[in-house]
Parts: sequence; structure tokens; C-alpha cells
Amino acid sequence: MAKAAQKTTTALAERHPALAGRNASAAHVTLTALEPAERISLRAPEASLAALSKALGLTLPKKPKTSAAKDGRFALWLGPDEWLVIDETGADPLADCAKVKQLHSAVGVSHRNVAIAVAGPGAEATLNAGCPQDLSLAAFPVGACSRTILGKVEIVLYRTAEETFRVECWRSFSDYVFTFLSEAARDAAA
Repeated sequence: MAKAAQKTTTALAERHPALAGRNASAAHVTLTALEPAERISLRAPEASLAALSKALGLTLPKKPKTSAAKDGRFALWLGPDEWLVIDETGADPLADCAKVKQLHSAVGVSHRNVAIAVAGPGAEATLNAGCPQDLSLAAFPVGACSRTILGKVEIVLYRTAEETFRVECWRSFSDYVFTFLSEAARDAAA
């Protein structure tokens, strides 16, 4: 008795961005789910910063609440030896760091995070509905960043322009964060 030939079918799973196509607006504020980006969590001692900065193509910031940006790549200072590096161009900052011989730890976190832009004259009020930081331009100028909270969620907040912020959160919390910001935007508009 001959065995019948078995036909196998392979199904491919397709990953969709967590907030794909989601936008919201209210008077004075717009929320936009940003396109996926390459991200790494970078840890390194002071002695390694020059080599890492050269490999990444920007100078890693050394002061609290500061950032560096060049050609679609951003380095956000999160702690004395910690940065979140974001690349919106499709380049691979993890591969750039892999060439560096000096001590460091670079971990790809591209699929962990989601980004939301909060823009408009009501952006500060919208974010302050759940973030306890003073987000005035004097206290949180363009280029400022910090790890903080929004409602019940840890976020990384980055001011990209006078009336624009980038909110980075874990994808598992992205629906909560987007909904929270949507409600806060409506409240700020009232």
C-alpha cells in the first residue's frame, strides 16, 4: 500500500503596527500614530561614548533630559549610562553598535515600542492630564526628554518642537495610552 503524497501549506503571519492608521484630533491638538522605527536600548560607560557616538553618527548626550538628533536618528538620555536610540530612516543602529569594540550593551527594542505624536497648542495640557512633569517650554524645552508616567503607564517623552511631543510606550500599553490621550485632548479642548 503506497502512502498518499501529503501536500503541506505554509501560512505566513503578517505583523501589523499596534496603532496602524489611528489618529485623533480635538480643538488645538492632534494625535498621530507614528510609523514603525528602529530602536535600541543602549547602556555604556563614559569610556565607550566616543566610539559609540562615532558609530551612531551623533554625539550621545550626557546630561539629564537632553537628546541628540541627526538625519532621522535620535538619542534620548534616560540615565547616567542609558539611552534610547531611535532611527526613522530604516538604518540599523544595532548593527552600527555591533562594530564597536568598547564595552556596551545594545538591545533591539523596535517591536516593543510604539510612538504617538501629540501636536498643537493643546499638546502640553493634553499630556499634563496624566503626566506630572512641568512641560512648559522653560522647564521642558525643545529637545528635552525623560522617562516618566502617563496615567498608569511608563513612557518616554520627547519634545520635538514647541508644540509637538513624541510619546514612546510599550506596544502592549499603546491602546491605553492612545485612548487616554484622546480623552485628555477632548478635555483640554473644553
